[in-house]
Amino acid sequence: MSDPMSDDIDLKKHIRSIPDFPKPGILFYDISTLLAHAKAWHATIERMADAVRPHRPDVLAGIESRGFLLAAPLALALGTGFVMLRKQGKLPGTTVRHTYALEYGTDTIEVQQDAISRGMRVVLVDDLLATGGTMAAAATLLEQVGGVVPAAACVIELTFLDGRKRLRMPVEALLQYDS
Repeated sequence: MSDPMSDDIDLKKHIRSIPDFPKPGILFYDISTLLAHAKAWHATIERMADAVRPHRPDVLAGIESRGFLLAAPLALALGTGFVMLRKQGKLPGTTVRHTYALEYGTDTIEVQQDAISRGMRVVLVDDLLATGGTMAAAATLLEQVGGVVPAAACVIELTFLDGRKRLRMPVEALLQYDS
């Protein structure tokens, strides 16, 4: 359960906006400053745990790479396991992959074949929901290996990109940006 002392922390004050990164016209919401502030980081994990707990996950799946930063401590807070979803060729052992379309080209994500048992409840975790393409692909991959995806969770949702509409599961987002 959340700590009353962290309830009054405004997480948006700990997220830095960087214009024209990674390319001109993009406003990047940088969570590095949130991670560096102990009380804000602690409040973030507590709030995410409160949001995810009702979905009763057996395991959390973090999407490379910033999703790992959130999913690992969140799994500890919830008493669940943690599974990594990585770009092709980064995981040892036998993997299952899913290739999905990007604006220009394709990308592939993988999970270790034995990481998810059939029927396991897997909540997807990432730092940010933008267009929803990667999160939708991750959900498809988890379902392909037998997982059930009752929800996804992120710190930031860019609502103007409508990523939520591409997903079949509810999304728990701590912060929303409308532009």
